Amino acid sequence: MTEAPTVVDRSRRASARGVRLIAVVLLVEAAAVGTYLAVADPEIRSVRYLLYPFVWMNVGLAATARVRFPPAGRRVRIAAAVLAAAYFLALASLSGLVGLEFGHSHAHVTGLQVTLAAPGWGPRVAYGGSFLTLNVVPYRVVGYLSLAVLVYAALLDAGRRALSGLVGIASCVGCSLPLVESVAVGVVGGTTALATVEPFSVDLSTLGFVLAVGLLSVAGRRE
Repeated sequence: MTEAPTVVDRSRRASARGVRLIAVVLLVEAAAVGTYLAVADPEIRSVRYLLYPFVWMNVGLAATARVRFPPAGRRVRIAAAVLAAAYFLALASLSGLVGLEFGHSHAHVTGLQVTLAAPGWGPRVAYGGSFLTLNVVPYRVVGYLSLAVLVYAALLDAGRRALSGLVGIASCVGCSLPLVESVAVGVVGGTTALATVEPFSVDLSTLGFVLAVGLLSVAGRRE
């Protein structure tokens, strides 16, 4: 008679699947970078700029895959969703991904434009209209969406702890760090070409993003 798998066995199998998935993801990313370098033959000033987008996307997606949403009432879920969406829009606006134009448009792009770039940095989608401008950088979109999901989960947890928890979420370092770095990136140009990025701005924003994900992930696991 075959014994049922124990908790330890299931945990080991899950860990093995996780390792295989990570290996596949890293191989795909390495192949994407290798293909880009072979086809585009770009001038690379620093290898770390090629790797940072994958740090954002891998860390963000790994954190959201592990997030647990605590039970909450309908009103709390709606309020948390609205606040998380506002947080994402604030990050996107401050970093230059999204902008509103009133009156004469100052956008450098009119209409829709798609530009190829290094994996994660591109393909970039830019749109300049009468009222709305978009400058979509894939790794930042994935990163900010991941942060919004983590904030949503943290707000659900805060909803269970009443007003004191909400105040804590509103002032937490995990929420404020990306906002601060987005202001800095927005000032120097969050969607400028890779070779003209202000020195260390991407380094600092990546550090701020990883710290924010870590802090929000830890906060979401508190009992």
